[in-house]
Amino acid sequence: MTTTLGIGILGCGNISAAYMRLAPLFRGIEVRACADLNEAAAKARAEEFGLRAETVDGLLGADDIDIIVNLTVPAAHFEVSKNVLEAGKHVYSEKPFVLGVEEGKALAAIAEPKGLRIGSAPDTFLGGAHQLARHLIDSGAVGKVTSGTCFVQSPGMEMWHPNPDFFFQPGGGPILDLGPYYISNLVQLLGPVKRVCAMSSSGSEYRTITSEPRNGEKIKVETPTTIHAVLQFHSGAQITYCASWDVWQHGHSNMELYGRDGTLHVPDPNFFGGEIRMTDKGSFVNVSEAWQHPFSKANDRGHANYRTAGLADMAQSILENRPHRCSLEFALHAVDVMTAILGSGESGRFIDIGTTCERPAALDPEAARALLT
Repeated sequence: MTTTLGIGILGCGNISAAYMRLAPLFRGIEVRACADLNEAAAKARAEEFGLRAETVDGLLGADDIDIIVNLTVPAAHFEVSKNVLEAGKHVYSEKPFVLGVEEGKALAAIAEPKGLRIGSAPDTFLGGAHQLARHLIDSGAVGKVTSGTCFVQSPGMEMWHPNPDFFFQPGGGPILDLGPYYISNLVQLLGPVKRVCAMSSSGSEYRTITSEPRNGEKIKVETPTTIHAVLQFHSGAQITYCASWDVWQHGHSNMELYGRDGTLHVPDPNFFGGEIRMTDKGSFVNVSEAWQHPFSKANDRGHANYRTAGLADMAQSILENRPHRCSLEFALHAVDVMTAILGSGESGRFIDIGTTCERPAALDPEAARALLT
């Protein structure tokens, strides 16, 4: 019986290096080949990580590739994932999974008759800090969560990314780019979202790139860059969510969840690790020392970085015939929530969420260790 699935990387930009570098941490997967429309980029990544460079068609047709990781730009996610499924291979996409609910349903309609799996980043909610938060909520440590706040705010992406254009086009913006981390973590902690309302704006019509090699170029802003939203969950919790690329500095916590018996301070869901702080009523208590989760350990330049955990979990779920955690239903619900936030920001109306999902299975320390080599 096969115990390892072959992985192909489609899209050899910035994020591809993280997948190629961290995949060897996990059992059940082996990155074997990569491809890009820019064949020189694929050859460079292949040489860097000891892989086989393929054309796009060559990767889609490769007999030793079982899962293709879609690392193309968000606007291409649907079409590329569709091509992967039609080639008879499982697909795991970078976030955002797709740019609309109908696209996700169309992919499901292709995959299901073929018995193929679809998965999507982010997988940071599988990190030790966020799984500790899940454990504390599920065990009733802070009582029923009734409300909370989330803030992800910065000056933007044009100061560090070499080609930041897509961040400011439809499919980008702080909701669809950073929202997947926050919405996915909220859903795995609190369950599905019932409805949303929002207001949105853009701080400026153009942004000036200050990163190299395009320092000084201006790019047009075509999507909101500041969004203030309220999410109502089926559980009854109400969460205020503010996302902006128009803020130079702020003093808000990334995520705070308020329960009837205490408060949880949850670190940035863009990362796997960080400190969980909890109160019993109004007094802080120590909750981290006994939680020895492998995805809390610093392993990458001083940080806990276990990107590809979701991919590895999907591969093992295929081999073990069980549901995977970064599933289509889970990712599609997050897309539904994010696009509803954007829609509400345009219309000024409450929008009911048409999709739902089960919370992914918790990943306790033992289950996390089972994913590692």
